[in-house]
Amino acid sequence: MSKETQNSENKSDVYEGIEKASSVIAENARESIQCLSIVGQIEGHYALPEGQKATKYEHLIPLLVSIEESDQIDGLLVILNTMGGDVEAGLAIAELISSMRKPAVTLVLGGGHSIGVPLAVSGKRSFIVPSATMTIHPVRVSGTLIGAPQTYHYFEEMQDRIVKFICDHSRVAEEELRRLLMRADCLANDIGTVIDGEEAVRCGLIDEVGGLDSALSALREMIRNFQGTNTNVN
Repeated sequence: MSKETQNSENKSDVYEGIEKASSVIAENARESIQCLSIVGQIEGHYALPEGQKATKYEHLIPLLVSIEESDQIDGLLVILNTMGGDVEAGLAIAELISSMRKPAVTLVLGGGHSIGVPLAVSGKRSFIVPSATMTIHPVRVSGTLIGAPQTYHYFEEMQDRIVKFICDHSRVAEEELRRLLMRADCLANDIGTVIDGEEAVRCGLIDEVGGLDSALSALREMIRNFQGTNTNVN
């Protein structure tokens, strides 16, 4: 096989990974980093309409498992620009990222709204660019509902699980987070809060304001520490 043919096949594999799972492996002489982007709406048990950008959780879950088990990948960079979506699917992805042993850093670009908030805090370090925003609001559902106390009890339990996850993986106080969730003077058609990058760091939701360079620098440092720890153990 010629070098040109091999390069062409390698590029084809890269583009296929980007197209199917919005993911690519960035390699250099020091480390290999999997870059995963979560964009549009997170698709769960029901398919979204044609023409709507979606991140499919059935693609991401096996991909995250393969990243954790791969000897060729040293760390994970998750880039977020999501409007939210399926609550259970988004929380499942966040739980998977947070439970990885390998270093994982999240970076919010554009937006990390709704169930995107747990995803934004799921890494071992989190970053947000100054112009990005995060919308924090209670769990809601569209469509027909059964008007029974059990329905509202389910919503309350789901909200408690999300709040616990966010508080466990960030520095935000539960009281402050619930205040932001229930604020009535910020959103025109709903309760909740929109915060920008500086505010997200100030309230303890995100670790640091920074862009790609900051996120990659932090991830590289975490990879070196992780590799050093494993070497000492072995």
